[in-house]
Amino acid sequence: MTIYKAPVEDVTFLLNDVFQIDKYNNLPGFSDATADVRAAIFDEAAKLAEQVLHPLNHSGDQEGCTRHDDGSVTTPKGFKEAFKQFADGGWIGLAAPQEYGGQGLPASLSETVSEFMSSANMAFGMYGGLTQGAMAALLVHGTPEQKNTFVPNMVTGKWTGTMNLTEPQCGTDLGLMRTKAVKQADGTYKITGTKIFISGGEQDLTENIVHLVLARIEGAPAGIKGVSLFVVPKRKINPDGSLGGSNGVSCGSIEHKMGIHGNSTCVLNFDNAVGNLVGAENKGMEAMFVMMNEARLGVGVQGLSQSEVAYQNAVAYAKDRLQGRSISGVKAPDKPADPIIVHPDVRRTLMSIRAFNEGARALVVWTSLKSDVAHRSDDPKEREAADDHMGLLTPVIKGVLTDQGFANAVAAQQMFGGHGFIVETGVEQFVRDARITMLYEGANGIQALDLVGRKLGRAGGRAITTFFNEVAAFSKENAGNEAMKPYIAPLSAAVKDLQQATMWLMQNAMAKPDNAGAASTDYMHLFGLVAIGYMWARMAKVAQDKLAESGEQPYLKSKLVTGRFFMERMLPETALRLARIQTGADSMMELSAEAF
Repeated sequence: MTIYKAPVEDVTFLLNDVFQIDKYNNLPGFSDATADVRAAIFDEAAKLAEQVLHPLNHSGDQEGCTRHDDGSVTTPKGFKEAFKQFADGGWIGLAAPQEYGGQGLPASLSETVSEFMSSANMAFGMYGGLTQGAMAALLVHGTPEQKNTFVPNMVTGKWTGTMNLTEPQCGTDLGLMRTKAVKQADGTYKITGTKIFISGGEQDLTENIVHLVLARIEGAPAGIKGVSLFVVPKRKINPDGSLGGSNGVSCGSIEHKMGIHGNSTCVLNFDNAVGNLVGAENKGMEAMFVMMNEARLGVGVQGLSQSEVAYQNAVAYAKDRLQGRSISGVKAPDKPADPIIVHPDVRRTLMSIRAFNEGARALVVWTSLKSDVAHRSDDPKEREAADDHMGLLTPVIKGVLTDQGFANAVAAQQMFGGHGFIVETGVEQFVRDARITMLYEGANGIQALDLVGRKLGRAGGRAITTFFNEVAAFSKENAGNEAMKPYIAPLSAAVKDLQQATMWLMQNAMAKPDNAGAASTDYMHLFGLVAIGYMWARMAKVAQDKLAESGEQPYLKSKLVTGRFFMERMLPETALRLARIQTGADSMMELSAEAF
């Protein structure tokens, strides 16, 4: 049986001390999220994650979802009851507007809670996570009638939401989409086509499912410019809000997957299903991107979540497993061997995962606060700056946190030796579940191309310039602080590597676009290292200040050591990434396809 303990102390430190969430009390919803309220939310979320959801993680994985002959789907034992408890607790609508039944609290709290839920049971957490994304798209682009019909029922968990993009012949290239929409006399549309890989596409948790579906209206322009978004409920909705019969949406099959078995990933068939247009005709991607960006941040959190739960179990095993003696002398003379946590290479592995997790969590919290500003501030300049940050960091968070989250799950599995390959220990599930995060919501190579090809040059490079200026100002402010040198000096060196890489792309990518493609993944990871390094520097400064005020605090001392490890052992990888970027695309592209 695996273990999980929600990192309540860590998120409290980040929100209260590092990012000082109370400074945002001028934004709607923040003044309601007092320190006491935040503590209560995190404690209750931790209980639900640790005591209800995590015990269902292994059993849900082993049982999976079952499709019946009538097309209905049964989720694993215990999921339905757990979902009711999850919905009744108000967790889906934590940050949703109060006018639709939500609590209106900061999205940064909701994002933090989602890490707990995903670490505890990633497959389960997806049902609520996608529902939140669907609500976000409807709130931005839906009509008043659509918002009033769908959002309150999704907030309460009576209905869930899905995202329907992928088809058998098209994934990222949605211009190849074939699902068609035929306009009816009453203004509705008949939707016909097949969508694949639809998470939560059919289930027994709720009475209705709200499908957001991309389709092409008859006569629409070719390619991505002719795609529209529709809201298509599983069951028809009567004028009085009660549910009618089936709406021509059926589950053709459940995908047989590597992981996340507790989530019903479906092939959905739409047979003249009645849908309503969301937003304008042929502008479907604009509306869907609201949900996709929400989902991409959520997937980044999933990568972190699997890294965290895998780390916790690896630590527990390393403290318990007796194997060999310490090379610096016996550490457990009363035992036949020392626990493996005494060995430097085991420590290297565990410290690497821990340093990543804590730095990545800070990056998520920082960015989720920017999301709150972008959506809630009444200052156009503040909104613009926050939106710039979101655009720049979203592909980094999605790509880096999931690439490294999977690698960390594998590294944690390594701590178990052969036992890590055995199902009963549970750690192999974290590896399998983490793998999907690198693939869905835009495979990570696409995230890297998005960063290099679109986000860096957006608005004349305004976002990346702002990032460089902020880090430079922090470094300059703390340059004379002797205690901060172990953090500032490595950060400054890493920033120079990122600046050189950015300049190299500016000088070499326009004339030869393959240079940008060849550099993109290394650039994304270089950026991720610098962003996490900046988070560590900020955390170190706060930890030092708090220790100076209050004296001995083991948590803060551990934070400083972990941060120093990141700066010494992990951040120097930026030099390697820069060297790769500067080699260009020649050797990568020289061979003909036939030579492979």
